Amino acid sequence: MTDRFLVVEEIDKRFAGVHALNRVSLSINRGEIHCLAGENGCGKSTLIKVIAGVHKPDSGKIAIDGKSYATLHPIDSIHAGIQVIYQDFSLFPNLTVAENLAINSQLELGRKLINWRETRKTAREALDQIGIKLDLDMPVERLPVADKQLVAISRALLHNARLVIMDEPTTALTQKEVDRLFGIIKGMQARGIATLFVSHKLREVLEISERITILRNGQKVIDGAVSEFDEPKIVYHMTGRAVTDSRFGFDPKGKSPLLELRDLSLKSDFRNIGFSLYPGEILGITGLLGSGRTELALSIFGARSAESGKILVEGKERKIRSIQHGIKAGIAYVPEDRVSEGLFLKQSIARNIFVSILPRLRKPTGLLDFRKANDIVAEWIKTLSIATPDTARPVQTLSGGNQQRVVLAKWLSTNAKILILNGPTVGVDIGSKADIHEKLKQLAKKGLGVIVISDDIPELVQNCNRVLVMHKGSMVREVQGGALGENSLIDILNGLD
Repeated sequence: MTDRFLVVEEIDKRFAGVHALNRVSLSINRGEIHCLAGENGCGKSTLIKVIAGVHKPDSGKIAIDGKSYATLHPIDSIHAGIQVIYQDFSLFPNLTVAENLAINSQLELGRKLINWRETRKTAREALDQIGIKLDLDMPVERLPVADKQLVAISRALLHNARLVIMDEPTTALTQKEVDRLFGIIKGMQARGIATLFVSHKLREVLEISERITILRNGQKVIDGAVSEFDEPKIVYHMTGRAVTDSRFGFDPKGKSPLLELRDLSLKSDFRNIGFSLYPGEILGITGLLGSGRTELALSIFGARSAESGKILVEGKERKIRSIQHGIKAGIAYVPEDRVSEGLFLKQSIARNIFVSILPRLRKPTGLLDFRKANDIVAEWIKTLSIATPDTARPVQTLSGGNQQRVVLAKWLSTNAKILILNGPTVGVDIGSKADIHEKLKQLAKKGLGVIVISDDIPELVQNCNRVLVMHKGSMVREVQGGALGENSLIDILNGLD
């Protein structure tokens, strides 16, 4: 009997003439941890949906556990033991943990009334499979991202999963949460359950995977044992080019602070925060979930009003009580969730860029000066290398990396002096990530003060001259110079209770 659980051969798939998959083959063994890597638009999501039975391939073969499928439907894939955990987890946010875990079992019984005792029993058994405890009565919408993911994994294992596909599972997780997830994946492996792990985070790919398959432009370019790869080799095959990411250097000597916080506090979120940011500096802030770092950023920007303390911009105290105050002070903020907080998805790329400077674009008649607006848009398209043939296209048509550049352009067009980025490369592929990092370094060299809030430790080490660590609303450590390394930051975060 072969060890292969899943075999897809020579899969072809087109959408309106676009060759999404071009003769792609992939095999996954029983209990194997296999990574599928590639930039956005390479065909990963299409391949996953073919395996899940969502998309019917134009040609090619699919075999699961030795059984060939001429046509694979979603229910066939599920019955064969394949479960997909998408990035949004596909949970019911208004239902409790127990209801989300047991809903399918209850539906299969076809009863008109729910047996709540059985529901809770099913939920407990599901969570016990991965050795965790959660409040069964908690609405899922109130759970942190890491716990939502655990609910999704537990639900997948309820249906006799033999292959679990995880699409970008660590995007919003801290290092401790990633370590816990990897422990669960290893536990699944010990029970013979395979995992197809899809991620842009190469260190994690190398840590957890046994084999790697890399796609580019809809084609498989290479696969092999993880021992055959290192980060530069993966990047090269993903992008078709060598990508370098040099350390950022900065010397504040002789410079006056651009931004100063003095004992800034906001009840229940953070307290007595103080630090300085210099022109040309890229300052990192990190911390575990609930550290208060996002709330701090929102208060500096004006989206939340601090209760006490001072904010100084170029030596002058500024009362920042609203976003308008923040913009007027020269502060810009790029949110972590660009889709729901940073963009108007159905609006054009151009409108998304100039929406933050509408007052500057008004003619004396009150009408919008579209010529001036288009000139500004063209300038930022060029400066940030936003790849688009037409700025009139909806911004939702762009890749994640280009969408992030549009958000950057929107705020930089306000002539900001201080740029705060919360998770600047979350969900962005490796090539775009390197390009964004390079743009940030170029902007800093021109005098922009940059604050990067991130869980991505390599991102902080490569791009920041110093990193502040927050914990439970307080600033607990500052790491800089020779002490600023990946291992030292990870040790600090792991040492926080």
